[in-house]
Amino acid sequence: MSSSTIALPIIDLSGYLNPKSPEDKERVVKEVRDAARQYGFFQAKGHGVPLSLQQDLIRCMGNVFNLPKEDKMKMSFLENPCRRGYEASGMSHREGDALPDAKECFFVGRDDPVVELSGFYGPNVWPDLPSADFRGPVTEYYEKTSALGQAIWAMLLEGLGQPAATVQRLARRPIVPMKMIRYPPARQAAAGQFGIGAHTDFGGVTLLFQQPGKDGLEVWHEGLGAWIDVPALEDVYVVNCGDMVQRWSAGAYKSARHRVINKADGERLSCATFWHGDVHATNPLKPDDPNKETVGQLLAKRFRNQYSFTSEFLAEVGAA
Repeated sequence: MSSSTIALPIIDLSGYLNPKSPEDKERVVKEVRDAARQYGFFQAKGHGVPLSLQQDLIRCMGNVFNLPKEDKMKMSFLENPCRRGYEASGMSHREGDALPDAKECFFVGRDDPVVELSGFYGPNVWPDLPSADFRGPVTEYYEKTSALGQAIWAMLLEGLGQPAATVQRLARRPIVPMKMIRYPPARQAAAGQFGIGAHTDFGGVTLLFQQPGKDGLEVWHEGLGAWIDVPALEDVYVVNCGDMVQRWSAGAYKSARHRVINKADGERLSCATFWHGDVHATNPLKPDDPNKETVGQLLAKRFRNQYSFTSEFLAEVGAA
């Protein structure tokens, strides 16, 4: 069976976000639960992110990625204690891939005034552009998708019989990075080079915006032993569970491998918001879990080779 014979479900989240009856919320929770169990992925409409804001995001991503290379490199995320800013094409090379990723990225997060916890909290890097051409719309978009990520966590919790309010344990001061991505035209990539190589997401819930009509995302389906194509549809998001969700749900929810091969004619833009949770939060999907590992401990384990963690941070999250 080929990847073209199956499609990820499209779930209308408006029944949960703006329910007209209790049955509306129950229906959405069931659909989200079933998709997360079967695929680890689903597509979402009725999500509450205005189409005009999505279009503004495309414009803003073009503005930053079209800056001169020397201006972008001055904002290199490698020189930033919070890993915010610009990542050039070729900087990300996944173990097992023959070549580095072809993509370039720009990272933002919650815009806190000072650097804390080895850079998990701190200020963003902003390009020298008018606010209306980047910072303003990007900040509004970040806030909208951050709120949506929290709501999807609540749906996943209810899907496993936990009260939706349990999400507040995760939401005290959540880690929510956002990555804007530009993929070069396929003709510019080397033979065998992916936009992003096959991987699973590390943490909680990922919300992916894809530039409409610019296909490229593929999700691995274990049962079929094949890659599922995920079309880039207007006003439809792609949502997936990360490794932390799979671990904490004891495998009830999947974290599926996925990759990007730019199939569009020309460049392709996307944006991923990763909603992990508060560094001190323990497993909300199974509150009686005897393993009291926290979001911070899992972050430290996963990113120990990428961040220069201070002894204070490791002690605070219990990962020393």
